[in-house]
Order: sequence, then structure tokens, then C-alpha cells
Amino acid sequence: DVLDSLEFARGSANSTWGSVRAAMGHPEPFPVKYVAIGNEDCGKKYYLGNYLKFYNAIRESYPDIQMISNCDGSSKPLDHPADLYDFHVYTDSKTLFNMKGTFDKTSRTGPKAFVSEYAVWRTDAGRGSLLGSLAEAAFLTGLEKNSDIVQMASYAPLFVNDNDQTWNPDAIVFNSWQQYGTPSYWMQKFFRESSGAMIHPITISSSYSGSL
Repeated sequence: DVLDSLEFARGSANSTWGSVRAAMGHPEPFPVKYVAIGNEDCGKKYYLGNYLKFYNAIRESYPDIQMISNCDGSSKPLDHPADLYDFHVYTDSKTLFNMKGTFDKTSRTGPKAFVSEYAVWRTDAGRGSLLGSLAEAAFLTGLEKNSDIVQMASYAPLFVNDNDQTWNPDAIVFNSWQQYGTPSYWMQKFFRESSGAMIHPITISSSYSGSL
């Protein structure tokens, strides 16, 4: 099924499943570059065995696709092949602020990190807060500093309907006639527009505790 799905997305318009896509009005293939195998499944009984089956089948048919493992490789090497590994973190502001050095000691060999879900949540996040966005900004400075090993990052969740909020906070809140960005959204916008090109070493000489 996975290989059929990839052929639907990437196959030529003359292939079995690519022709189905073309018949639906999209003759050009989609540029699928990454496949994540599972979601927060690392450590489950059958994950590794199933992962290797998917990995080997996809690698044989689509050797250029980069595959993402659910297992965290930031503190120890993975015991299976992967191009990237998934890293998720949802926590309070103080903890995320102090996680800015998470990848400082990560091995520079092996798969790279995809921080595909991160956010401050629960008590000090509310429905979006300045405190939460500052902690997320500190965490992102750590990802930027370690951009040789952290390949991608994305905040989660992105959108939420104001009339059906099952998760808080989210980056963009909308209803049928308006929308707004939370502080976390604007923080990411500032990062996109002001990418850090240089790391300046600093020394703090005060009673500052190093945390929010």
C-alpha cells in the first residue's frame, strides 16, 4: 500500500497509480522527498521490525527518498538505518528554555534531526502567551546553533478553529470570518525574517539563574 501511495504521488502519468493521479487532474508528479515511518511509535513491540520492512521496501524503489525514524537519536546512536530522526517536545516554558542546548553534544555523524513538533503548552501557555513564545525562541536559537545536525523544525499544531479548540495553544486561530496569530506565530515569523548568521559568545555576570 505504501509503495502504491508513493507511485500515486511520484509515478509518471503512465504508471498504474500515477495514471490515477493524472486522471484526477494532476499529471505532474508531486515532489515527495521525505517519508516518516510511524508517529511516536519508538519502543513499541513491533515498531523496529515493521520499520525495517518499510525502510527496505521504500529504499529499494525510491532510493532518493529520505526516511525518518520515530526514535530519538539526539543522545545516543540509533540501532537502525535512517536519514533523519524525529524529535518531539511539548513542555512548560522553563523546561523548553533550558532545552536550548539539547543538540550541543549530539554526534555529528549519522542521521540528522527533524524537530517536527515543539511547543510550550498547558498551564503557562494558555491560548498563546509571550512567556511561551520566549521559551520557544530560546529553544530555536539552540536549533540554529546546531543547524549542522538539525535539518528541519516545525511548530505544532499550526491551525485551530476557534469554535472547536481541542488543543492549546496553536500558532494560528481562525473562525469563519477572521484569524489571528498567537505570540508563537509571530515569534516564528521574526525568526524567518531575521535568520541568525553569526553566533556571538556572551558572558553573564549576575545572579541570573539561566532559566525563565
